[in-house]
Amino acid sequence: MAGSCRVLVLYDQGDLLEALAQEVAAGARGVPGVEVVLRKPPRARREDLLAAEAIIIGTPNWTGIKGTLKRWLDTTGDLWEEGLLAGKVGAAFTTSAGRHSGTEFTLLNVLHWQLGSGMLILGLPWTPTMERSGSYYGATAIGTLTDEDRAQAQALGRRVAETALRLRAGDH
Repeated sequence: MAGSCRVLVLYDQGDLLEALAQEVAAGARGVPGVEVVLRKPPRARREDLLAAEAIIIGTPNWTGIKGTLKRWLDTTGDLWEEGLLAGKVGAAFTTSAGRHSGTEFTLLNVLHWQLGSGMLILGLPWTPTMERSGSYYGATAIGTLTDEDRAQAQALGRRVAETALRLRAGDH
């Protein structure tokens, strides 16, 4: 439908990741005309990827994309081969037990998959908050979910939704 778009928040399991996914979704839902769909593998369907104008992927930090999610993403190889995800807006989020556990590496793994699919990648513009929380590669939470983490996640969801809506409307 014209003037609206769908944002898929696709994420793996984990209590902290679930909480961060809800904050990302809340940020996207705050944009008028945006429908948000939350899915976890294996309940996610390939059709969810195709129906979305934007895909925000979250995984716990396991030195890269967690196996459950990676295995599910690997079943969608034909979609990128056919260019069916090209031009969709993409972003990433992750959680970790410790600050120096490779969170940015994990975000880059997700972004690598999205870039390979031809997606348009968004991160977060730098703010002073990032000295304590988050990354410009995507939203993060370390150990617990702080108010700053919530704000970063909501900002990412909102930014992705606004960009997808503008692209859908043809306002480049």
